[in-house]
Formats: sequence, C-alpha cells, structure tokens
Amino acid sequence: MPVADRQLLAHPDQLTRLARASAEAAGRAVVVGDPTLERLLASAAHRDRFRAALGTGARRLVVLLSTWGPEALLARRPGLATELAGLLPHDAYQVALVPHPNERSRLGSFDLAQALAPALDAGLLLPGPRDEWASLLVAADAVVTDHGSTALYAAALGRRVLAAYDGGHELIAGSPTARLLAAAPRLESAEALPELLPALLSEPVAPGVTAAAGAAFARRGGALAALRRELYALLGLAPVGPPPEPETLPVPSAPPRGRGAPGAFAVRAAREGARVTVERHPTWWPGPVRLVAAEWGVAGQRQVQSAGLLYRRCRPAERDAATHRVAWTVEGWIEAALRDHPGCATAGVVLSAELALVRARGGPTLALEVPPLAAEGRLLHTDPAAALAAAHALLSERPDAGGPFTAVIGDRPFPCVLREAGAEERSRLV
Repeated sequence: MPVADRQLLAHPDQLTRLARASAEAAGRAVVVGDPTLERLLASAAHRDRFRAALGTGARRLVVLLSTWGPEALLARRPGLATELAGLLPHDAYQVALVPHPNERSRLGSFDLAQALAPALDAGLLLPGPRDEWASLLVAADAVVTDHGSTALYAAALGRRVLAAYDGGHELIAGSPTARLLAAAPRLESAEALPELLPALLSEPVAPGVTAAAGAAFARRGGALAALRRELYALLGLAPVGPPPEPETLPVPSAPPRGRGAPGAFAVRAAREGARVTVERHPTWWPGPVRLVAAEWGVAGQRQVQSAGLLYRRCRPAERDAATHRVAWTVEGWIEAALRDHPGCATAGVVLSAELALVRARGGPTLALEVPPLAAEGRLLHTDPAAALAAAHALLSERPDAGGPFTAVIGDRPFPCVLREAGAEERSRLV
C-alpha cells in the first residue's frame, strides 16, 4: 500500500497510534496542530458580534452537534431538535443544529428543512454547510453532542458539553472523543435538559472536558506556520513572505424573517404581587398555558383568532416602501384589534426596544416602559413582546393598573413601568 510523503497530525498521541498501524507512515509523520482550531481561536474575540448577528442577546445558545452514520444524533434522536425548541423557554435559550455535511447530503437540504420545520418555525438555527458551523461554536454557551469530533473544538473553546451518544461500535476506545464523552454530563432525554442546563452553565467546565480537548490538539497558535513549513519542504522551496495568520470566521447569517421567532407563543405567566414571571414556548408545546400571544402580520389567522394577547411591531421602513399607503395610528389599531377579535383580552403595539403601548379590554391605553437591565457592565434588552405578556397578567385583573412592576423574562428581572400613554404616543403611525 502506498504511503504518503507526509502525514500531518494534530497531536503527538495520533503519531503514537499511527506507529502501531504503520511504522513507515509514522516515520513520515509530523505533528503540526489543527488549522481549523486556529481559525476558531482567532475568532474568539468576535463572539459578541456573532451573537448579535444571530439575535441571541442575553439568551444562552445551545448547539446540537450531529455526525453522520447510523449512530449519529440525527439518526438516533431525529426529533431532539424539535423537542428542545419546544421545551426550552424562548426568552432564556436559543437552539441551533449543526449536522455533518455527509448527513446533510444524505437527507438533502429540502428534506432536512421539512423534517425540522416545526423547530425552524420555533426559532431553531440551521447554519450553512461551510464555515458557519464554526461561527456558531464561537457564539455558543453549550453543545449537545454525539460521538462526532466537532465537540472537541467546542471543548477547546471552553464551552460546556453534554453527551447524547447512545453507544455503539463507532466510538474508538481511549480516543479524545471517548474521553470527552466520559467526562461530560449525559443527556438521557430532552425533558431532562431544562433542569441540567442552569447547573451546567453556572459551574466551571469539567476538568475532564478540558483535558480531552488537550489530548486532541497540540501546537496551538503555531499550526499554520508549521503546515506552511512542511508543504514548502515537500516542494523543495524556502517559505516566502511573512508567516500566515488564521483567517477569522464569517459573521453568521441572521435567521430568515419569520424563522427567528414564532409568530405566536404559548405563554406561561405567574404573578406574585408586582412580580410577573413569563415563559414563552411554541403554541404546540404541551405544557400548561395561560394564554396565546400572537403577532399581527406574522401569526396565522387561526392563532390570531385564538389569541388572548394580540400585538404588532412598528415597522417604519415597510410603511415608507409604497407611494399609495394606508397607515394605522397606535390607538386606532388597538381599538380595531379589540373590536374585531372578541376573544382578545389585551392588544399592544411595540414601538421600540424599550417602549410599547397596551390596552386591556375595558381599560385605557397605557405606555409600557421596558428599560434594559444593567448586569456586569452590560445593558441587557429583552423582547418587549414578552413584557407585554407580563403586562397582560396584571391588566387582566385590573385593566387600569399602573406603576412599576418586575417582569421576570428569561430568568432575569426587568424593571418595567405602566403609565398613562401620551397623546403623541397614541397617535404614532404603525
């Protein structure tokens, strides 16, 4: 069997394993490191930028990793992405799926999108087949993985890892991936994840996870220079020019419109005095629900008709797109929404990231102020539509309720205020 002139490896342990199989091949092997890891590490400073492009905000990004073949996550747990998109509260978590290119090719882009349609409609991120998977690892807070090697890159970046491999013959005993799966907490079922994640994300990365990444990647920071040196040597040439620098990863694409968040939510809301805790899930979520909240112009008619809270967002760019146009005022739209939808108890309009107007049936139009939450030197914004659901819980008991209250959204306490809406606010165009 022919032996390559050079075997370029990522870690000395690979050289030891290669020597067991072929002393001749090992004699021509050189440990240079991993160029892909170099790109990931070089892009670590772009994490905030990547998360902003994905619309993650202060939420935790959980990335599912599936290799290919009969023991892959997509083959053994094909419904996991959809289950997690329903179980994890929308305002606390964002979910992504990174399938191996072979698995994507086996299923086909169309069939994969069809199989994942409920999850995609609930906000699941499905990155492109090339560099975007790596950008999502940089942006991620945690990964759920089978026995594929992609999780080792996540571990090298310091991300939390949950093991979802159900066993088989494909995992190589003693390999870095085997060590990683042995060290990481195990996810037995989708239902266990909401309980596992808070503890996982609040604790340091398990030492065994970090050690597994260390057993896979060596020569960090020098892989490209070593690779260049070896390739030029094969050509019998001296390297020309300055040493190469790793190319940073691309900014991931924003979710397509209508796929970044559901048009309607099943809402859980619990009130304790002036504190309202809100959880939003897709409408097909089977848990206990207080109401359906639907976004006008995005949700389907059936969801609009069954909504207890109906809201819309101010979109000035769309309003100015046509020469001949009709525009609602905030007050006019709220009145029409309550008049035309007898089952709707509350209607609102999101005017900005920090302001919405809302009215409960039988009450006045109120302004809902949703200032950002200051935390660790940052200002955290939440979706004002989630705060509207909290206001609904207050106004359903007293339509003219006003004053400060706390909306707990995504496990974070946002200080909100309900006050009388001014004439200028009520007459704004939507």
